Amino acid sequence: MIKEFKRGARDGVPIALGYLAVSFTFGLAGSVDGLSWWQVVLISMTNLTSAGQFAGLEVMAAAGSLMELALTQLIINLRYSLMALSLTQNLDKKFKGISRWLYGFAITDEIFAVAATNSAPVRRSYFGGLMFLPYFGWTFGTLFGVLCGNILPAVVVSSLGIAIYGMFVALVVPDAIKDKKIMVVCIIAMAISCIIKFLPALSGISSGFAIIICAVAASAFGALVFPMSYEEGDS
Repeated sequence: MIKEFKRGARDGVPIALGYLAVSFTFGLAGSVDGLSWWQVVLISMTNLTSAGQFAGLEVMAAAGSLMELALTQLIINLRYSLMALSLTQNLDKKFKGISRWLYGFAITDEIFAVAATNSAPVRRSYFGGLMFLPYFGWTFGTLFGVLCGNILPAVVVSSLGIAIYGMFVALVVPDAIKDKKIMVVCIIAMAISCIIKFLPALSGISSGFAIIICAVAASAFGALVFPMSYEEGDS
């Protein structure tokens, strides 16, 4: 068990380092939006959802409703349920019951990718090691970000706030360049977002519901216009 835990922890080091940078941005954004340090850190400790946390923070900052917040999280994080279902096909037979409930909390895009490509069946000890460092990397990165947001001058914090947009650009652009279908879907989402933002008749829609509308509409367009074949899904 110890050997498997160490192997998982070793595989989780690159993920943890990446999470430090992203969660720092989240902590910084939380401090800018007026949340106390412990509130921002608590969000990261209990969510570990990256894009979902940023979207949720925007809804909270805009004083959105609980329904708006719940729908936003459901749509953005629904993919984790699909990942969890897929990963069950590669789990060790002893990996069941409450262990699945607890470790299901730590399924992220990166952790899933590493676990799913594991040649051997994924054991509880391995997955525990795999999630250990990324979890604390995400938490401490958030703490560091929110503390810097409270210490640094306001002009510096405002300047660093653009980092979140740079992060999303870095996530989307490489895939969009490689796959024109993704680029089209992204353009559709941006176009809908601009229409909601600048069309007077739709200006009353809150930011949270705007995210929901853009995500659902663009995803539906992509699914209808660019359906994935069985062969593509297997690859």
